[in-house]
Amino acid sequence: QMSANDCQDPPEYWTIHGLWPDKGEECNRTWHFNVTEIKNLMSDMRHYWPDVLHSSLNRTQFWKHEWEKHGTCAATLEILNSQKKYFGKALELYKHVDLNSCLLKAGIKPSSSYYQMTAIKEALTRFYGVTPKIQCLPPEEGEKAQTIGQIEFCFTKELQLRNCTALKGEPDPVQADLKLQTEELSVCSDALPTYYPSEV
Repeated sequence: QMSANDCQDPPEYWTIHGLWPDKGEECNRTWHFNVTEIKNLMSDMRHYWPDVLHSSLNRTQFWKHEWEKHGTCAATLEILNSQKKYFGKALELYKHVDLNSCLLKAGIKPSSSYYQMTAIKEALTRFYGVTPKIQCLPPEEGEKAQTIGQIEFCFTKELQLRNCTALKGEPDPVQADLKLQTEELSVCSDALPTYYPSEV
């Protein structure tokens, strides 16, 4: 579907989208992304945090965007106050959460049949002890099922897992961040059958 964007070989596992503070975006516009600061992380970055939307020539574009929009705000925490710490800690959290093996252990794997969203939620909550936020692409024209698109875990400032329950009056920081073509991800509906495709 995204041949125009050179997405020939999408990974067959969950990858990282970002590490986002709840409040604030682009907190320091003079603190530019510098790929040499994360050169020791490159093999992990390419594997776990790939840019599937831009050509391989521009594969740092996604990381640059995440640093400038979110990393510069996350850097108010000492544990995340450099590019190396920000990207390194995101990789560490990804490996600790280990979503790929958790879903497999729960018997949730890409399939041509549908899942109930409540079953996916329950499996994740049972495994992690916290409620993540699961986002979907809405059903396409004439379809009845939503497609699982993103699973968001929430952390305290000490980077401990916590429930992803939006506090009253807080805007949802995710909605505007990722547009897949013209469709946007939104919180999945419990009522709709859910498609977890092996290939999108």
